[in-house]
Amino acid sequence: MKVLHAAAEVFPLVKTGGLADVVGALPQALVRAGADVRLVLPGLPAIVDAVLHQKTIVELGPLFGAGRIAVRLGTMPYSHVPAYVIDAPYLYRRGGGPYQASDGSEWPDNLQRFALLGWMAAHLASGEIDPDWTPQLLHAHDWHAALACAYMAAHPGNTASSVFTVHNLAFQGLFPQQDFAQLGLPLRYMQSHGLEFHGQLSFMKRAWKYAQRVTTVSPTYAGEIATHEFGCGLDGVIRGRGAEVSGILNGVDGAVWDPAKDSSLTARYSAKDLAGKSRNKAALQKEMGLEVKAGAPLFGVVSRLSAQKGLDLVLAALPALLRQGAQLVLQGSGDPVLEAAFTAAAFAHPAQVAVRIGYDETFAHRLIAGSDVIMVPSRFEPCGLTQLYGLRYGTLPLVRRVGGLADTVVDASEAAVRDGLATGFSFDAATPAALEAALLRAVQAHAQPELWRRLMVTAMAQDFSWEGAAQHYMSLYRSLPGLRQ
Repeated sequence: MKVLHAAAEVFPLVKTGGLADVVGALPQALVRAGADVRLVLPGLPAIVDAVLHQKTIVELGPLFGAGRIAVRLGTMPYSHVPAYVIDAPYLYRRGGGPYQASDGSEWPDNLQRFALLGWMAAHLASGEIDPDWTPQLLHAHDWHAALACAYMAAHPGNTASSVFTVHNLAFQGLFPQQDFAQLGLPLRYMQSHGLEFHGQLSFMKRAWKYAQRVTTVSPTYAGEIATHEFGCGLDGVIRGRGAEVSGILNGVDGAVWDPAKDSSLTARYSAKDLAGKSRNKAALQKEMGLEVKAGAPLFGVVSRLSAQKGLDLVLAALPALLRQGAQLVLQGSGDPVLEAAFTAAAFAHPAQVAVRIGYDETFAHRLIAGSDVIMVPSRFEPCGLTQLYGLRYGTLPLVRRVGGLADTVVDASEAAVRDGLATGFSFDAATPAALEAALLRAVQAHAQPELWRRLMVTAMAQDFSWEGAAQHYMSLYRSLPGLRQ
């Protein structure tokens, strides 16, 4: 089975969130499951510079404002998965991030940049770009690649099947309606049943309309987005797809996230030998200038700083947390108001609160390994990977019971503890009071070393590997016409 994955980012080359982790790990797991998998990626500097053994497949004239475009086939470093790189220097070779300039402003030509990604993915799927390899299935990820489904539908010779995965419905790829002409699509695609979305263009809406199957990254989120509360204005479209929408949980790349082998850590450890866990905690406390105190429950946060992630709830509950003698270490960036508020809290309570604005992958490993609890109090969460990393590292997740968080964390209720099922702490209402109650339960459990150890061991025993997710995707692929073999 030949499968082409289209995405805007991939770990470890370009990462702004969980999408990159998925695109870095899932293709490898699919290869192990027997699929013939390739990627198509925009030629961002970090991608162009890192993909190995690139060979030009085709050179094209001007498209979407790019004067020169070359498609090169190479292999990903580390994984060696084949990858097509769209080398369009005018659109992709620039500083800043994949979607924004260094000052945080959106690139003004994002419509052209990601229309090209979708166009190229669709034409690779049709066999026109590389006649030596024609995929049977195109799997597009998030809004950046969503327009591939529209270009496939508009292409009379396309025979490939299509799957679209929503990683976060809140980001839909919205652009001014007057820019439609730049996409090169038939005018009928601008109707309300096409890209039109409340007077704008929505890249993602088109994928919802034309992909043969749509997946989200957790079963609970798949149900949530069909409701008005979580549907971001597309709930009617989503309900209309019915059983063609499903949720498949993301996994954890065991080669990257393994406390027994992680070279980022001060001390390695496992569920059978937890001694290194306390050494990592002491090292983290020392590194961040906190009081080195083994008995103080240490709460960690690795997150975008935004209201969606519930970080305002953490701020509101922080005084109660500190009164319990607990500590907080946070790494993240985002909302300037939240950044300033957490920085001020660290200044006011240097022995209990430490903040690092920005993101560093290696430090994220040390933070998760050194913390006792990892907090993910999101208002909505399609899947969440941070809580999965916490489970693997024996760092108990404290989460709001939504989306993938509800699917992966078993609350430490009396019954769950008694039955040996508890792996963390969860709460329902998105309020400071509900979060405070969950924090208090975590502090009380931490004060019982034998209970805490049992919870850690149960958490570390959970299997959220990519192998299981890959089998679910393979089953989904085989359910499509022409792929049932």
